[in-house]
Amino acid sequence: MRSKFAFLFSLLATPTLAVDLDSTFTNIDGGTHQLSNWEGQPILVVNTASLCGFTGQYSELQELHDTYSDQGLVVLAVPSDDFSQELGSDSEVKEFCEVNYDLTLPMTGITHVVGANAHPFYKSLATEEGFEPNWNFNKVLIDAKGEVVGTFRSSVNPMSRQLTGQIEEVLNQADG
Repeated sequence: MRSKFAFLFSLLATPTLAVDLDSTFTNIDGGTHQLSNWEGQPILVVNTASLCGFTGQYSELQELHDTYSDQGLVVLAVPSDDFSQELGSDSEVKEFCEVNYDLTLPMTGITHVVGANAHPFYKSLATEEGFEPNWNFNKVLIDAKGEVVGTFRSSVNPMSRQLTGQIEEVLNQADG
């Protein structure tokens, strides 16, 4: 009996959520980023902020982008002021990231990630996955099928084995 409960618990402990690939974010440069543009590719979505103690993670997000983008990974930075640590405008955020981190990965405009005004992508995560950013630099890994396969809090560095191992697993699944 115990093994049946352990099996059921493991299923409950690792739920997957199919993400609405029609989710559209404002592009920091104007226009939009639509998740469906990256259909069939793994996506790492990260809520970011320019004035946070974790802002140095931008370097590792760029390193993830440089390391895995040729294999299909998309790293999407989602600047947010929900924790009162973002600059005042999209243009200020873009300039800050280019000057300080030489960022070339895709970025959205400043976006709400928590609360009643949260972007629909984040509302869906909170409702269906039970995951809501509790600070800046929370990470959501979506596989090539559009399912959430991992969520990571701010303290998980982008180039940590914990995250890169899961990214590599997702990339290997996409190839196979």
